[in-house]
Amino acid sequence: MGKYDYQGNPPKLNLKSIWKYVSRRPITLVPDSIPAGVLLSDGTFASRWTLIFNPFFTLGLMTMKNWLFFIIAFLTWTWDAFDFFSVSLTTTEIAAALDRPVKDITWGITLVLMFRAAGGVLFGIPADKYGRKWPFVVNCICFIALQLGTGFVQTYKQFLAVRALLGVAMGGIYGNVAATALDDCPPECRGIISGMFQLGYSFGYLLCVVFNQIITYNSPHGWRALFWFGSGPTLLLIIFRLCLPETDTFIAQQKLKRENAGLRFIHQAKAASKIYWPNFIYLVLFLAGMNFMSHGSQDLYPTFLKVQLGFSNNATTVTNCVANLGAIAGSFFMGHVSQFLGRRLTIIFCCILGGALCYPWVYIRGTGINAAVFFFQFAVQGGWATVPIYASELSAPEFRAAIVGTAYQLGNLASSASSTIEAKIGAQFPLKDDNGNYIKGKYDYGKVMAILLGAVFAYVLLVVFMGPERKNVDFVSDDSNAVGITPAPNKEDFEKGDFDSHIEKEENTHIEKEENTHIESSTEDKNS
Repeated sequence: MGKYDYQGNPPKLNLKSIWKYVSRRPITLVPDSIPAGVLLSDGTFASRWTLIFNPFFTLGLMTMKNWLFFIIAFLTWTWDAFDFFSVSLTTTEIAAALDRPVKDITWGITLVLMFRAAGGVLFGIPADKYGRKWPFVVNCICFIALQLGTGFVQTYKQFLAVRALLGVAMGGIYGNVAATALDDCPPECRGIISGMFQLGYSFGYLLCVVFNQIITYNSPHGWRALFWFGSGPTLLLIIFRLCLPETDTFIAQQKLKRENAGLRFIHQAKAASKIYWPNFIYLVLFLAGMNFMSHGSQDLYPTFLKVQLGFSNNATTVTNCVANLGAIAGSFFMGHVSQFLGRRLTIIFCCILGGALCYPWVYIRGTGINAAVFFFQFAVQGGWATVPIYASELSAPEFRAAIVGTAYQLGNLASSASSTIEAKIGAQFPLKDDNGNYIKGKYDYGKVMAILLGAVFAYVLLVVFMGPERKNVDFVSDDSNAVGITPAPNKEDFEKGDFDSHIEKEENTHIEKEENTHIESSTEDKNS
């Protein structure tokens, strides 16, 4: 479709269509074949093996403007994670300062996740309607005020209130910056850019671990100083974003709106929802599992190391750093791999790897746990590497920031109690000393986390196996055939310039194929 007329048919839900969809799930996991020679979006030639084994080659397609959009998105997502994990890493200190048990302080984590969905809608819709820039600026201003406020709370109620409001501000970040990073990204490097963007989450955690060690244990204000510090860099991000224009994709979408001026924004939203509602429901179910995967493996883990294993602050810092290095490696590597294996197959592989590592992740003792934690987080964040691009490709192009952000935050809402669940259930399994006596204040959090994460990996694997995929769909017009990888006949013909007819033939073949399956476009995979 060239305009936002959304003339496609709504999904069919009769038994025949459902059976056809379900029966095709195993087939659609088969990766696309990569021709020996590939014509890239910038008109250059690349061999199959160059694309697969040299991720930096495709990154060369990124322009300076593309990189600037990616950098602002990456830094913002990094600092969002920094501010979120500030509570996770100082749970015991906050509990002591406010005279509450650790399980009560975990409600501060839960409230942030619960209220994020409101922020996804509140800031996502303006980002799609008016542009990415100004909703981002307003969002960050709210972020600064509430992060500062966290450092000044004196009572438990004040702590919960400020964190709940901060959850709304945090909720508006993801959809906006994911769209900013991926809007103008060349299709050949969407997978790796998605992974690089997502590793900002792990990088933010890593920075929080480091600065927590530097600030919390050396400042006379303790944990409060960490929150005051966390509000500062956000101001620099606002200045950076003000220096950048809107993305070219958003500008092109605005042009399509003017060409189709008869449809108001709300009418376009209603029309799009008739086609994309199954994708949205799927994204919420999928992202609920993914958020359980990340928060269930990270939020209470520092407490597990300190309380159950008796790690010192330095040892806890080292283990958390190793975990996040694994997460960063997984994000980069699996994001690139998803461009060839496909988004779903990549996630399924990571679920299998993570499930196999659940036991060593919590039951290995001593420094050996660092190796288990590295590869476990490699699997967790390797699966997450595909999420920004996978969710974007399943969303209506004109409402991508709102859909991706809201679906992500509703998934957060579903998983919001993960750390509280782990803490409360863990309290039912007190640890014993060598004499068989219960140790006061020490619980078997590891057992609960391993069981929960094993179930989560199985859930995500099943949901993704049954899900759709629309790899390389066009972000402007929703035409799946617009940005696929085009095979070049051979290198010699390419160098001679004799490939126009070949490209035209490939495009016509693909368009014909897509037209035959368009009536199920919202539920059937459209891999280019």
